[in-house]
Amino acid sequence: MSGWITRSRFVAVKAAVVASMLSCVLVLSSVPALADPDQGPGDPGVIAPPADSPAPPPLPAPPALDPLAAPVVAGPAAGQDPTPFAGTAPFGPPRITPANGSTVGVAEPIIIDFPGLVDDSGATESAIHISSVPPVPGKFYWMKPTQLRWRPLSFWPANTAVTVDAGGAVSSFRTGDSLVATADDATHQLTVTRNGAVEKTIPMSMGMSAGGHQTPNGTYYVQEKMPSVVMDSSTYGVPVNSTYGYKTTVELAVRFDDSGDFVHSAPWSVDDQGKRDVSHGCINISPTNAKWFFDNFGAGDPIVVKNSSGGTYSRHDGSNDWQI
Repeated sequence: MSGWITRSRFVAVKAAVVASMLSCVLVLSSVPALADPDQGPGDPGVIAPPADSPAPPPLPAPPALDPLAAPVVAGPAAGQDPTPFAGTAPFGPPRITPANGSTVGVAEPIIIDFPGLVDDSGATESAIHISSVPPVPGKFYWMKPTQLRWRPLSFWPANTAVTVDAGGAVSSFRTGDSLVATADDATHQLTVTRNGAVEKTIPMSMGMSAGGHQTPNGTYYVQEKMPSVVMDSSTYGVPVNSTYGYKTTVELAVRFDDSGDFVHSAPWSVDDQGKRDVSHGCINISPTNAKWFFDNFGAGDPIVVKNSSGGTYSRHDGSNDWQI
């Protein structure tokens, strides 16, 4: 914010200097030219404004800046290449995510799956040309030997147009609003901002410390949404009939990692939401709030967990892009 203010003051000073120079020019030009001492009357076609003309309306305030968005740069950004790929790609036909023509959240990475192992990772990266409007800096990283990803260094700006040229296979997508959910374990509140402005604050309950179920701190993003899903602890080695076992059907589930964590409806913990953590790692919210969250959040929308006692999200489960 301080940088924006400095730039604004610079622009204002510059505008004042230009205005001053123009006024000097106007004053000098009003002096009769020596070659034309008998200056005629003013142009009758020019109508002077009335003396009591109202002042022009003030300029609108600049839009609020999203502090989490990537910095916008002039010209090609670091990690981007807007030129079309030319030549022979050093890999077979890739599969590109997000799908062509889709609209995604501002934390969505670009995922390029290759049909097999690549011979030269450097040449492969050089054959992938990422560009966006506006341009934002970003980086490549390998999630597995057959999968290359690219993400901006910070979240995409809202309403960014992105083009991926993967060795001649071209795909484009857009980001929508910057819709960010921040789960603060210190307050037990889930705060949702849209384009930098708070839109909704939701009481929540996250992972309990008993049994080591704390929800790790980190930046996640929506992977998928399911109207209904059966959650079964035995799928990760905890018997259903054990102390921390469970098998239950959950409604309005929004998955944010590849290890089974969701934001979901939890009518059984409404009395705890906003007060204490009682879940096995998911973010519990009321049925009404879960319906709103399910309807508004989609693929790539970020979910940030902070102030948890569960350490930092470090699982290499395919959804830890923002920890890389």
